[in-house]
Amino acid sequence: MYVTLIAVAALWGAAAGMLVPRAAYRLSVEPEETWRDACPAGHPFTGRARGWIGGARCTECAVVPGTAHPVTTATVPYRPSLAVPLATSLACAALAAATGARPELAVWLLLAPFAVLLAVVDLNVHRLPDHLTLPLAAASAALLGLAALLPAHAGSWTTALLGGLALGAGYLLLFLIHPAGMGFGDVKLALSLGIALGWHGWAVLLVGAFAGFLLGSLYGVALIALRRAGRKSAIPFGPFMILGALVGLLLGGLARL
Repeated sequence: MYVTLIAVAALWGAAAGMLVPRAAYRLSVEPEETWRDACPAGHPFTGRARGWIGGARCTECAVVPGTAHPVTTATVPYRPSLAVPLATSLACAALAAATGARPELAVWLLLAPFAVLLAVVDLNVHRLPDHLTLPLAAASAALLGLAALLPAHAGSWTTALLGGLALGAGYLLLFLIHPAGMGFGDVKLALSLGIALGWHGWAVLLVGAFAGFLLGSLYGVALIALRRAGRKSAIPFGPFMILGALVGLLLGGLARL
């Protein structure tokens, strides 16, 4: 049963991850833009969910199966990716292995693809759109509230809500102290990550938050050492916040198995 649970979670992550590149391309825009309505060649996105659900290949452009999109942009490619579904699959499998058959696992599996989507968008354009961060925080609170009503859960909904407020307030303080070093999107992302980490308690919240800062710092130092960035270069911090939260959730889940 345990192995089956992990396998199902991995398959879910792979399937959901295949849908991320299209949404990431559409949302990877400048702050004054909402999202993209067409592929690089100008073909409008159509289909399920108003064109948001689908693979990263325009059917009107993909004349020859298996070829890359004939038109690309300078900074945001629009093409299928193996890395994204693989990362989503591994994250979901790890969450299933650490959490087990508990109600909160369903919440983690539903939220994981959106966290990956946010990470990809931040890597593309160094911003975290409100279309994702704010609904993710609301969904995290609501879904964990439902999980708290079910038997066999291993967390606290009250602490989750307080954790979201605490981590959000902490990031807000950092933003006010040094706005050039952190975007306001990071503050909004901290709300949902704090809710998820707070489910497992304050210790896990601190570990997840610290892990995010540690991973981000190591990445920045590595870029400077390789002379690919300077001390004042901006880096996307959202992916490291999400990785840190994943570390915290894994440790919190394993502590309750």
